[in-house]
Amino acid sequence: MDWQAFWLTIRLALLVAAILIIIGLPIAYWITYSRWRWKFLVEAVVALPIVLPPTVLGFYLLIALGPRSPLGRWWQALTGHTLAFTFEGLVIGSIIYSLPFAVQPFSAAFGTVDCRLLAASATLGASRLRTFFHIILPLSMSGLVTGTALSFAHTMGEFGVVLMVGGNIPGVTRTVSIDIYDKVQAFDYSAANTTAIVLLAISFTVLSVIYALNRGRWPLAWFGRQ
Repeated sequence: MDWQAFWLTIRLALLVAAILIIIGLPIAYWITYSRWRWKFLVEAVVALPIVLPPTVLGFYLLIALGPRSPLGRWWQALTGHTLAFTFEGLVIGSIIYSLPFAVQPFSAAFGTVDCRLLAASATLGASRLRTFFHIILPLSMSGLVTGTALSFAHTMGEFGVVLMVGGNIPGVTRTVSIDIYDKVQAFDYSAANTTAIVLLAISFTVLSVIYALNRGRWPLAWFGRQ
């Protein structure tokens, strides 16, 4: 097993999951509570990576991160190298590709919060920020756990987008999924199977944790309801 690719993938997935918490919560909050009549367009844009072929998304991300784009030119002027085919570019592509897997569970959890609690908080003079952190977020913990875990697991298994945006550079952009593909191409099925089993075990563990926490079978879920 290529442990360099494995730890790079873990680092990528953890970083993407953390960033998606920061940017996903405000987006999910706006989607849930905004009364703008055209907000369904924003929801469609957020959900687009779910239905868009990874190669299509990866192609446009490659163009957006390339040296001819405003972002690519700015990054090259700042760092001296292009954003495409770098770990940073891989992070940006993974964030966009995994965005709906974080935002949708967050938004669904926010939608289950009793509106009477929000009204009572406003009546008592609490700000929206205070209401969010003291009422909405604690009552939506299951959605937070689900969205974070799904974005982590989804990033772990990415292939099309990471290959288009990051290429296959050992130690820089070569992830576990690309490593499996390379091993299959080289007819090294035994090594590919070993790596695939590790990914399978991680995915199964993540899903088991999600279901266990959401059904209250772990102490963490029990304490979260006290």
